[in-house]
Amino acid sequence: MGLTKQYLRYVASAVFGVIGSQKANIAYVTQRGGERGRYVAVAACEQVFIWDVRKGEKVLILQGQKHEVTFLCPSPDGIHIAVGYEDGAVRIFSLMNGESNVSFNGHKSAVSVIHYDKLGARLVTGSKDTEVIVWDIINECGLYRLRGHKDVITQALFLKDKNLLVTSSKDSFVKWWDLDTQHCFKTMVGHRSEVWGMALLNQENRLLTGSADSELRAWDIKYLQEEKAQGEPQVKKGKTLLDDDDDEDEGEDENVEERILSCKKAGSILREARDRVVSMATDARARVIACHGNDSVLELFTVLSEEEVQKKMTKKMKKAKKKAAKAQEEADEEAAEPVVERMLKDEIIRLTNIKASSKIRWVDCLSCAGGELKVALLLQNNTIETYSLKTSDKTPTANKTARLTLGGHRTDVRTLAFSSDNLAVLSASGDTVKVWNRSTLQVIRTMACDYALCSLFVPGDRQIILGTKSGKLQIFELASGSLLETVDAHDGALWSLCLAPDQRGIVTGSADKKVKFWEFELIKDEGSSQKRLTVKHTRTLQLEEDVLCVKFSPDHRLLAVSLLDCTVKVFYTDSLKFFLSLYGHKLPVLCLDISHDNTLIATGSADRNVKIWGLDFGDCHRSMFAHDDSVMFLQFVPKTHLFFTAGKDKKIKQWDADKFEHIQTLEGHHREVWCLTISPNGDHIVSTSHDKSLRLWERTREPIILEEEREMEREAEFEESMAKGDMPVVPGETQGEAAPAAKKTVETVKAAERIMEALELFKEEARKMEEYKYACERAGNEVPPPKPNPILVAFGNVTPSRYVLDVIKKVRSSELEVSLLVLPFPYIPELLKLFNSYIEQGLEVELVCRCLFFLLKIHFGQISSNQMLLSVIDELRTNTLSKVREIRDVMGFNSAALQFLQREIESKEDVMFFAEATGQLKEKKKRRRKRERAILTIA
Repeated sequence: MGLTKQYLRYVASAVFGVIGSQKANIAYVTQRGGERGRYVAVAACEQVFIWDVRKGEKVLILQGQKHEVTFLCPSPDGIHIAVGYEDGAVRIFSLMNGESNVSFNGHKSAVSVIHYDKLGARLVTGSKDTEVIVWDIINECGLYRLRGHKDVITQALFLKDKNLLVTSSKDSFVKWWDLDTQHCFKTMVGHRSEVWGMALLNQENRLLTGSADSELRAWDIKYLQEEKAQGEPQVKKGKTLLDDDDDEDEGEDENVEERILSCKKAGSILREARDRVVSMATDARARVIACHGNDSVLELFTVLSEEEVQKKMTKKMKKAKKKAAKAQEEADEEAAEPVVERMLKDEIIRLTNIKASSKIRWVDCLSCAGGELKVALLLQNNTIETYSLKTSDKTPTANKTARLTLGGHRTDVRTLAFSSDNLAVLSASGDTVKVWNRSTLQVIRTMACDYALCSLFVPGDRQIILGTKSGKLQIFELASGSLLETVDAHDGALWSLCLAPDQRGIVTGSADKKVKFWEFELIKDEGSSQKRLTVKHTRTLQLEEDVLCVKFSPDHRLLAVSLLDCTVKVFYTDSLKFFLSLYGHKLPVLCLDISHDNTLIATGSADRNVKIWGLDFGDCHRSMFAHDDSVMFLQFVPKTHLFFTAGKDKKIKQWDADKFEHIQTLEGHHREVWCLTISPNGDHIVSTSHDKSLRLWERTREPIILEEEREMEREAEFEESMAKGDMPVVPGETQGEAAPAAKKTVETVKAAERIMEALELFKEEARKMEEYKYACERAGNEVPPPKPNPILVAFGNVTPSRYVLDVIKKVRSSELEVSLLVLPFPYIPELLKLFNSYIEQGLEVELVCRCLFFLLKIHFGQISSNQMLLSVIDELRTNTLSKVREIRDVMGFNSAALQFLQREIESKEDVMFFAEATGQLKEKKKRRRKRERAILTIA
C-alpha cells in the first residue's frame, strides 16, 4: 500500500473581540440571586455573552451551534433565557449553568421577536417568515402557528389576564388574536408605514406604537363586558381604526362587529427624532418608555399613575378658574364654567434624553428600588453603555455607570499578526491597535492609531509597525504602549508590509505606485540616554500601477509585487531587475504568498480564483475556483506546501499546493472574512471578519481523510435538501390562519426512521417467535431457542415491544408530532396494537395517549375504513378511558394528600417561627443590658 499524505484537522477554539452583535437585542438578566441591573445578556455571533457591567467581565457564555443569534428574552422568573437564531430555531438556556435542554424548531427564517407570558409557561415567537408561533414550554411542544401578516413580525405581546395576543409587523398592521379560537379578530390599520415597536401601558388599557415617522401613536383599549358578549352582537357603524383625518380612506367594512375589545386612537406623542423608531422598550411595570431612532439620542417618557394625573388635572382646573375669574372681572360679565380637557400629554410626559457616545442599536431598561431607573444600551460600534437616573427627581439627569469597550474594536479589524513566540496576537482597526494574549484571550495593550491596513511585529516582539490608509508608518513600543514615531512613507494608502528574511528591514507597497525598502535603526533622541527604534528609507522601486501586495521570497532573492492591472511582477531583490510577470487573473490580485522552499507562489484574486505558480519559470501549475466571492487573504502554513485562503463568502479554506486539493473548510464567521494570520509553529490561526469577531482556530492531532470529508459534505447537503422538502399534507387541514407549529427538519426525519426501524425489529422478532413455536409443536422441545437480537441485548435484554416504546420516548417532545406525521401508514396498524398493550400495562400512558390521539387525527379516514382495526380501536377506547380515569384519581388523591401535609407543616412552622422570634427578642434584650452596663462603667 502506497504512502498517503496526512493532513491534520483545524477546529474552532474561541470567539473574542466582540462585545455585542448588532443583530440581537440587549437584555437585563439576574445571576444566582445577584444584584438587579448588574448583568446584561447580549449576542456575540452564534453565542450569548452574560456581562457583569460593574466589573466589565464575561461571567457566562451560552454556546450556540452555527447560526447567528437574532433575539433574546429572559423568562419572568429570571432563571432562563430564550434565544432565537438566524435559522428560525429557539433554544431555552438555564442562566444557572448555561445548559440548554429545550429547543423549538418552527420558523423557516430568522426569529425577529420572542416574548414570555406572565407565568413563563408559554412563549410567542415572530419571524421574518411573517408567521407567529405559540409554544408550550412545560410540555416542550408547539401549540399553533398563526398566519396573517405579510411582512416581518416586529413585536408580539401576551395580555396578562386574558388569553389574547397582539402582534405588529412591517406590513403596517397591528393584529389582535384570540388564542382560545386561534384566529385574528381585529386588525388595526391606523398606520401608513411599518410598525417598528409596540408597548402595552396602563394595566393593558392602552397600546403605544412606534412607526416610521416621529409620532408615537396611542390607542385606548376597551374590553367589552362578558354580559354584552353573551347577548346580541354589537354592530358599530362608521369609522375604522384609521387616523382622525383618514376617515374616507379604505379600511374595514362599514359595519364592524366589535368582539372582545375595541380600540380607538387616543392621540400621539411627538419624538424629537425625525426618523423611524429603531427599538422601543419599557420597564417591567410599563411606567417608563424608552425609544430611539437611528442616532445617538435615547428619549425617555414616563407614564403617570391615575392619582398623579388627577393631581395634574386639579392644578389645571384651578389655573383655568383663576384665568376665567380674571377675564370675568375685566369684562364685567358672567363667564361660563371653564372646561379642562384631559389630553394624552397629561398622562405621558417626557422624562429626559440620554446622549450616548455613538449610534444606538438596542435598549433595555429596568426599574429598581428607590425610583432608580437603569438603562442598558447596545451601540452600533461594538460597545455597551449603562446609565442610571432617579425618576422621582424634578429634572432627572442620567449618569453613565459603565462602558464596556476594552474587549473589542469599534470598527472592523483589517490586519492581524502573530508574535514570533506564538503567544501574542496583534489586531488593528480604524482607530485602535490591540495586542492579545493568545492563551487567555485577554487584551494586553490598547493603543490609538490611524486607519491600519497592514501590520507586523518587529523581530524581538518589543515593537510593532503599522501601515495606514494615509500612507504613514506608525511604530509602537509594547512595553509602554506608546507611539514611538510616525513616518510619512507614501502618498497613497499603504496596502502591504513585509519583513525582510534577514530581519534587518521591511518593504512597503502603496497606492502611490511605489515599493519602498526600509532598514531598522536605533537612534538616540535629544535629552534621552536610551535608544529607540526607527526605520530608514534606502531604495524605491517605481511601478506603473497601484501596488496591492508585496512579499519577499524566504531566501531574500526575489520580491513579488501584485499590481492593480491584475498581474504579479517578480523582481530580483538586490538589483530590482524584472524577473517574471504572472498574468492570468481577470481581476486584481489582492493577496499572495511564497512557500518556505522558494519554489511556489500562490495568488488570490477578486475574480474568486487562486492560482499556483512555479517561481523558477513563472508557469501556472493550477488555477482553482476557491471562494464564492473575492479572495481577501492567503498564507502558507510554515514549512509546508499547505496554505489557507479567506474570502468574502464568510469561509476559510485549506488547500494542498502540491496535489491541488481542497482539504477542509473552516466555517464560523457570519460576514466577510478580511484577513487571517498563522502562528510561526502552524498550530494556531486567528481570523477576523466584518461581524466584529476574532476567531481562534487550533490544529488537532486528528487526521483528515479527504474521501471521508467529501462524503460528509455530500451527506450534509442531502440532509439539508431533505429537511427543505414540503410538509406532508394532513387530510382535512386547511391552510387558514392557524396551523401546526412544528416543521420538518433533519432530526424529525431521523426520529421517524428510528421508529420505523424499531417497528421492523419488532415484526422480525415476532416472526421469529412464531416460527420457533411452530417448530416446537412439530419437533418437541429439542429445537434451540432463536438467538436474541444484539440491539435488544445492548439495551439490557428488553422485550421488542418495550424497545419500540423506548425509541418513541427518546424523540424530543417538540419533534414528536412531525416525526409521527412523516411515518408511512403501513406502520400505523402495528403501532396502534402496541399502544393498546402499553396502555393495558400502564406504561407511559400520557405519552402514548398523545401519540395515539395525533395518529387518529391525521389518519382518521384510513383507520375508520379499515375493518381489521375496528376491534383494536374499540379496545383502545375502553382501555384509554379506564387508565386515564385511574391516573386522574391517583393524581387527585396525591394532590389532596400534599395539600394536607402542606397545611400540617405550615401550622408547625408557625409555632416554631414564634418560638424563634421570642428567643431572638430575649437575646436582643440581653445584649442591650450588657451594652448599657458597659456605658455606665465607662461613665
